[in-house]
Amino acid sequence: MSSSEADCLFCKIVEGDVPSTPVYENGTTYAFRDINPQARVHVLVVARQHHEDAGALAGDDPALLADVILAGVEVARQEGIEESGYRLVFNTGDDAGRTVFHAHLHVLGGEQLGLFGRPG
Repeated sequence: MSSSEADCLFCKIVEGDVPSTPVYENGTTYAFRDINPQARVHVLVVARQHHEDAGALAGDDPALLADVILAGVEVARQEGIEESGYRLVFNTGDDAGRTVFHAHLHVLGGEQLGLFGRPG
């Protein structure tokens, strides 16, 4: 494990070293509740392997990126928001508000979500 992975919060969560509330998992992904939810349903889906962001994940392992997205769809189904609608979001870079440098997909829904993009 590289030093960046050893210091990575989401790697520690995947390893079970930091507690989380699991929602879904399989051999390649782990999904857990966001500790600062931005919607009634707010679940994070991470690849078990460390990749810095969505671009790195897509370049390094496109099949794993597909697994992350499919896990997000499964989370939406399990959370009962598949029919009402949900948002899948990757935040990449400072302007997007990324705070953890491990590719992760936000699954948001369970209520009417605001307009996308700039406020007002």
